[in-house]
Amino acid sequence: MKTIHLYLMPGMAASPKIFEILEFPDPIEVHWLSWIPPKENESLRSYAERMCERVTHSNPVLLGVSFGGILVQEMAQCIPVQKVFVVSSVKSEAELPLTMRLAKKTNAHKLLPLQWVENIEALALFAFGKSIKKRLSLYRRYLSERDVDYLRWSINTIVNWKAPKETPNRIHIHGTEDTVFPISAIREPVLKIKGSHVMILTEKNWFNKHLPSLILGKEVPNEINIGVAN
Repeated sequence: MKTIHLYLMPGMAASPKIFEILEFPDPIEVHWLSWIPPKENESLRSYAERMCERVTHSNPVLLGVSFGGILVQEMAQCIPVQKVFVVSSVKSEAELPLTMRLAKKTNAHKLLPLQWVENIEALALFAFGKSIKKRLSLYRRYLSERDVDYLRWSINTIVNWKAPKETPNRIHIHGTEDTVFPISAIREPVLKIKGSHVMILTEKNWFNKHLPSLILGKEVPNEINIGVAN
């Protein structure tokens, strides 16, 4: 069987190490992507085009978590892809929480004192959501991007994102206990599973059981039993 190249993009401030506990059988070959410094006032599309330069295989599968999920949807507008997996993220600006949609109108997000990135607890809470409080020491190792300019660009980009009209072969996987992007704002089609914003870490059994089959086309979202795999 022909090799399927899977490119994984972590969320804002996160390292691709968040994917280290995932397991993929042949013929899936995994490639980790990392955040690169944005240019001043760079658009997300321009950033996506530069990130695509790191995709060295044709017709890949892209998977992004949180802000990474937004990015891979933009990347799919720049290169041909087999599938796009959006995990713990949003498909359009309409799915952003009310606070972010209000920030777009008021620019309140630009007033954030981003020096708090020096506080690892505050950054982890912002990037991963409330669910990390019990396992903060574990999640510290996954926070690699703490540059103020990068974080300011990321927040402004999320708040002002205007989604592409169509993303080819997209599968959206979302946790019912997500506090960053609440499930109440997420619209169909979406595969809901029991999990928080960091379910890519906490629900590894579910992802290791179902994600390879979804990539290979052996399962479709509406055939999967909703819940956490044993």
